[in-house]
Amino acid sequence: MNRNRLLMIGFVALALGAFVSFVVYRNLQSGRNSHSAPGEDVLVAATDLQVGTKVEEKDIKFVHFPSTDLPAGVFHFTNKVVGRGVVQSIARGEFILTNKLAGENSGSGLPSLIPPGMRAVSVRVNDTTSVSGFVLPGTRVDVLLTGSPQGSSEQQTTTVLKNVAVIATGQKLERNSAGEPQTTPVITLLVSPDDAQRLTLASNQGHIQLALRNPLDTKQEELTAARSQMLYGAASPPPPVSRPAPRHAPVVAPPPIPAAFNVEVYKGDKKEETKF
Repeated sequence: MNRNRLLMIGFVALALGAFVSFVVYRNLQSGRNSHSAPGEDVLVAATDLQVGTKVEEKDIKFVHFPSTDLPAGVFHFTNKVVGRGVVQSIARGEFILTNKLAGENSGSGLPSLIPPGMRAVSVRVNDTTSVSGFVLPGTRVDVLLTGSPQGSSEQQTTTVLKNVAVIATGQKLERNSAGEPQTTPVITLLVSPDDAQRLTLASNQGHIQLALRNPLDTKQEELTAARSQMLYGAASPPPPVSRPAPRHAPVVAPPPIPAAFNVEVYKGDKKEETKF
C-alpha cells in the first residue's frame, strides 16, 4: 500500500514538473517573438574595402538584420553593388551604402572619385612644397605661386587657389592608416574646370607651394600679393596723389566799341567839324 502511494506521488510530481516546464518554455518563446521585428537580408562587406577598389562577388555577403535597425541606403541585390567603385573606405562587416560607392557605370579607381563638373589635376612637388609629406588624400590646401609678373623684375607671391581638396598622393587614393607622412613627387588636386586652367598656368609660370590648412577652416580671405620689398622693410611706394585740374578764369569779352561819326557845324562862312 505504501509502495503504491509513493509511486502515485512520484508520478504526480513528475507530471506537474513537466507541465510547469512546458508553460515556462511557451512563455519565453512568446515573449521573444513579441519583441523581435521582421528582418531583411542586406549586403555587408566581407572584407576591408579601400578607396578606389572595384567591388566583386567575394567582397560582399548577405546578413539578416531587423528592419528597424537598418540605416538608409542599404542594398538587397548583388547586381546593384558588384562592379562599382568604392569612394569611402568600408570596414569588414560594415553595411554597403549608396554614399560609399561610385555611381553605376562610373568605373573604379581615381575616375570614380571625381564628382560631375570637377577635374583632377596633378602638380609636381617635393618635400618642401608638399609640407614634408603631410599633404595626404582628404586634406585641404592653398596653392601659392611665386614668380615675376610680366613687365616687372620684382618677384612676388600670390595665392592662386584656396581650400582645394587633395584627392591622391602619387598613386595612393587614401591616407596611411597610421597617419604617417607620405613622400611622393606628385599631388593630385580636385578643382573646377576654371581652376584647372589657373593651376596649369601657375605651374608653368613660376614656383608652386602648397599650404596645408585645417579642414574645418573654410574661410577664404582676400590677400594682397607679397612683394620682395616687403621682406626688407621697404615701404611700398605711395599711391599717386590725384591733383585737381587747374581752374581757368572765365574769358570776358571786351565791350563793343561804338561806331564813330562826324558832325559838321556851319557858322557863317566857317565850318567846324566835331567827331563823336
